[in-house]
This record gives sequence, structure tokens and C-alpha cells, in this order.
Amino acid sequence: MNSSAAAVFQAASPGHSPQGARRGLSAVDPAGAADSRARLKAELQSRINGIQKSRPSSRRLPTVPVLAGILPGGGLQAGAAYSVTNSTTLAMALLAGPSGAGAWCSVIGMPTFSVEAAAGFGIALDKLVLVPHPGDQWLTVTAAMVDVVSIVLTCVPQHVAPADASRLMARLRQRGAALVTMGRWPHSEATLSVTGSNWQGLGSGTGHLRSRRMRITAHASTGRSRTADLWLPDLQHGPWSTSLSNSVPAVHGGTEQQEFFSRSAS
Repeated sequence: MNSSAAAVFQAASPGHSPQGARRGLSAVDPAGAADSRARLKAELQSRINGIQKSRPSSRRLPTVPVLAGILPGGGLQAGAAYSVTNSTTLAMALLAGPSGAGAWCSVIGMPTFSVEAAAGFGIALDKLVLVPHPGDQWLTVTAAMVDVVSIVLTCVPQHVAPADASRLMARLRQRGAALVTMGRWPHSEATLSVTGSNWQGLGSGTGHLRSRRMRITAHASTGRSRTADLWLPDLQHGPWSTSLSNSVPAVHGGTEQQEFFSRSAS
């Protein structure tokens, strides 16, 4: 991967720690001590500024309200990554907020991604870039898309080198884009999954499927989990509604266990 496709961030090495710098100052003659301390302060401030710039932006991207309520920081953060473990539907919901507000999106490495379903979620197809088969150029293609769109949804290859993942994250932070991965990603701010699902409308062998209710759980990188109930017709047609809970991911006992009888997702 060439230098135009990724940015590399390096933090201060242990050899440049403030403790080591103070030990070095002890050998400086008193006349030059003040100048040495000033240079040290300027160097440390420069390094701190560099580290701060490598962190996700505090700017939030537009997010579907029901998902904003369970994501860290109250929504999708520019320069951050998020994982979805078991539901393309949920991944589309994450794209729906930014796309509905006019942002460009890209979907990479997902040849079965349905543009019809995406349109049903309010994703603007005229601002959607599809790369179904990036092949062995996945990292290069993804980094290039980070340069030109606000949010990227991608199916991550089975093996991504830690150094390559770090370079991609640096690119995200530099460009202020967000990344949504299908499956685990080592730098995710949160991992979202469908922990309960049922369909409504069918009686005892009669009726028609009318709506789907999904229980969504977001596990933050800090260890905190939040859960919300999402009605699929509301998400597809708006306005969005939310039932926010700070409960644990699993659904336990009583009527809720019967109501959310299915743990499978699509």
C-alpha cells in the first residue's frame, strides 16, 4: 500500500518520556537550564498535540435516534469505527442517519448488499458508492474511500495486519470519516448486535407479517452495554421511535423471553 492511501501516526517512544528528559536536564549547566526546560516543554506540547489530533473527532455524524441513544457519545463519531456482528439490517440502519442528512456513503466487499433494502431505510442511492469485489486491494480501496465519503460500511477480510488496521484508523481520524465493519474490528468504539427479534402479524396459522421488532445491544469499548428496542417499520419509514434501556444485553425471564423468541438476525 503506497503512502497516498494511508497515514501513519507514531506516538512518543518510551525513550522520550518526561522522566528521562528530567534526568537529562540534571547534566545541563545552570546557565542553560532555563533554555533546556523551555525546549523540553515545547517538545512535549508538540507531542501531546499530535496525540490529541490522532483521537476521534468530537463531531457527531447524524444518527438514527434509536441508535444514537445507545452509542457512546450519543451517536456516530467522526473518525471512529463501529462493528456489527450479526445483522446487515442493523448495518444499514447505521448508514441511514448520515445518508438521510446528505452524506456520501460507501459499501465495500459486500456483493449481496441490497440497494432496494437500502432505499427502504432512506439511504440515498445517488450518494452511495458500491465496491462489491475489492479483492486483495481491500485496504487500498477502503483507505481511498475514507478520503471521499463520510461513512464506509465494509466486510473486513479474515486477516488484517495490526499495523494496517492502525494506519486505516489514522486515516479515519485525519479525514473525519466513520467506519462500520461487519464482524469484529480491533479499534471499534462499540460493537452492535441484534440480541432479540420477533415478527408480528401472524396468529394461529393465519394473518400476514406486518412488522418486526429488534432488540439492539451496543457494547462499548469501555465495557458498558446499552440496549434499545427498534421497530423496523418505524426505521424504514420514519419518524423514528425509541425505547431506551440501560439493561444488560441478554433478555431474561417472563413475557420478554417469550416475546423475543428468536435470536437469529438478517
